Amino acid sequence: MSSHAPHTPAALAGLDASRLRAQVPLAPFTTFRIGGPADWYYEATSAEDLAQAVTAARESHMPWFVLGLGANILVGDRGVRGLVIRNRATQHHVTPDGVLHTESGAVVQQLVLDTVRAGWSGLEHYIGIPSTVGGALWQNLHFLSPAPERERTMFISEVFRDCDILAEDGTRRTVDADYMQFGYDDSVFHHRRDIVLAARFQLSADDPARLHRVLQENLAWRGARHPWLEVHPSAGSIFKKIEGVGAGRLIDQCGLKGFRMGGAQISHMHANIMVNLGGATAADVRALIAHAQTAVFERFGQRLETEIGMIGEF
Repeated sequence: MSSHAPHTPAALAGLDASRLRAQVPLAPFTTFRIGGPADWYYEATSAEDLAQAVTAARESHMPWFVLGLGANILVGDRGVRGLVIRNRATQHHVTPDGVLHTESGAVVQQLVLDTVRAGWSGLEHYIGIPSTVGGALWQNLHFLSPAPERERTMFISEVFRDCDILAEDGTRRTVDADYMQFGYDDSVFHHRRDIVLAARFQLSADDPARLHRVLQENLAWRGARHPWLEVHPSAGSIFKKIEGVGAGRLIDQCGLKGFRMGGAQISHMHANIMVNLGGATAADVRALIAHAQTAVFERFGQRLETEIGMIGEF
């Protein structure tokens, strides 16, 4: 695989050729470790670079997709047509008054560690959740916290101030929380093809020792309930929340924990998570999804809807 792929489309000629490659398998760039090749793959290393890459693809009518940490998605075995832009724009800093300025490719885990060490509170609830800033805003990242009650869902929208976007009409603007339409697992980005370039969050001064205790409590709680990505790759929850019932509980009541098809298995730890036991294909996962949906509908009359993004060609 040449790093300077031949016959680069004219539309992409303005991008840094050293970071543009053809036919790159996407499995290593997803938390599921599943997925075929991108026709074209580009690593954007700054917010400006990201905007240029998306604009180049749009202007040439080439399909495009921005990839963060690759969580909450299943990439098809036949790969993704057009341009996949991996967002590696990670510059960030906190001002003396506690405003975190960050590019959208920064990894939330790194931001959590940097801010907690410096005595800033606001992101500590999201330790251990694989996401970039762009993905966190797209999904309105959330977690049950704090310990020990775990009765309250903390949303990243609570510390959000504003963000810079490349809107679907090609304009650049700064938008506030009203524009974002934050909901549960939802934001304006589910409904418009805007891209987050950078964002700002308002943090508050706190005792680093207390914040580190929160990190440890949250990691222990997550670790006891979710399969470890390093051992059993997954995409997080497969199905949307069903109020008052829980998709995972219905799947569990069908006796499907541990059920597998090919290399994909419904986790023994969490019935709404499917894991890659090694060599799983997107087809295996899709078959497992269909099996769970059929079983739950036949037994309970409930229709399970997927919440992960289906990306590319299956």
